Amino acid sequence: METMTIIAEWITIINGIVWGPVMLILILGTGFVLMIGLKFMPILKLGYGTRMLWQGRESPTEQGGDISPFNALMTSLSATIGTGNIAGVATAIFLGGPGALFWMWMTALVGMATKYAEAVLAVHYRETDDNGNKIGGPMYYIKNGLGKRFTWLGTLFAVFGALAGFGIGNTIQANSVADALYSKFDISHTLTGLIIATLVAAVLLGGIKRIASVAGKLVPLMAISYVLAATTILVLHADQLPHAFALIFTHAFTPIAATGGFAGAAVWAAIRFGVARGIFSNEAGLGSAPIAHAAAITNSPVRQGTVAMMGTFIDTIIICSMTGLVIIVSGVWTSGETGASLSSLAFESAMPGLGGYIVTLGLSIFAFTTILGWSIYSEKCVEYLFGVKAITPFRVLWVLAVPLGAMANLSFIWLVADTLNALMAIPNLIALLLLSPVVFKLTKAYFAQ
Repeated sequence: METMTIIAEWITIINGIVWGPVMLILILGTGFVLMIGLKFMPILKLGYGTRMLWQGRESPTEQGGDISPFNALMTSLSATIGTGNIAGVATAIFLGGPGALFWMWMTALVGMATKYAEAVLAVHYRETDDNGNKIGGPMYYIKNGLGKRFTWLGTLFAVFGALAGFGIGNTIQANSVADALYSKFDISHTLTGLIIATLVAAVLLGGIKRIASVAGKLVPLMAISYVLAATTILVLHADQLPHAFALIFTHAFTPIAATGGFAGAAVWAAIRFGVARGIFSNEAGLGSAPIAHAAAITNSPVRQGTVAMMGTFIDTIIICSMTGLVIIVSGVWTSGETGASLSSLAFESAMPGLGGYIVTLGLSIFAFTTILGWSIYSEKCVEYLFGVKAITPFRVLWVLAVPLGAMANLSFIWLVADTLNALMAIPNLIALLLLSPVVFKLTKAYFAQ
């Protein structure tokens, strides 16, 4: 036990460094540099991105790739829309006050440029593996774009990505569902873990094509249902919206005093938790999403990039905002609750008898698809390190980790996952900055046509 405490203390110190001011500046700064270099294209071409997303549901078969552009986005969204959208937003508001939501929005706006650049490079530098599947992502654009001198950086990304998935993409998700189902329906953690593991195993056996097909159906359904429920609450509390926005914009720049169960927060807390939870939710800059986009059936890196940037918009500007606004207009943000239970309380108090079920169901489906989406990310990292022979052992381990996560005490795993997440981002952000001229050149050529 003594050793565990020492390890936890060390990881806490590392976490404080990797999520400190330098990291937040690096993530926001990279996004900002890319946004300026792209002349604000991600914001100006939102309509174009929406059109490409819609057209991407069907794909010509003669173009290289394994899944449709739409399903590539849904696979990356399946990994992105998860506990971050329900529990993460609530945690950000609990720790940083309503102003944290403003900083989540800012992170998303520059994050659109980051996500766009990631997908462009992933498709541009992708390879075909021994099984004939298209593979790509930060480790491949580092290796093929930056050359031999930087191969170690790609390897570093793959190691962190393989390990981080077991935290952020697997055990944390299983644990969130198990907690939610236990508190709402009194279902044991063990049973939940075993059921999720069985479902995950059934889908995983079909590889990326089956995962993408499941994601392409489940993700739009769950996202639309969740947004509709939240919109209903906001319409019912329309008179509270001006006050909610006033709180968000005021406390993004001024400290907020303690009220009720809320401990008060400095502006730095609003920025820190808004940015950190924003990145945790939309994953822009982490380098995970481009692994899914690399498998898209497309002959144009830029077109897939415009589809990819919509992921950040949908995740944070739409879904996280809905959760955040419901928490603020329902007035429960000062209750002292945090995480998923704060979101649940907000929905329940706004829609008595129904709200709590919406959050529980939303969280369960969101988390299940996150486990599927992240299995692809970690699997491709493992494949990069050890070749295709490692795929089956990896999948077995992935399924076994689910029930363990459902039953474990997760504060330590949250800490490790959060730290590994930041460590994944560092090699990716370095590569994005070094390869940004390639992104700008490809973008300019594409839109010049």
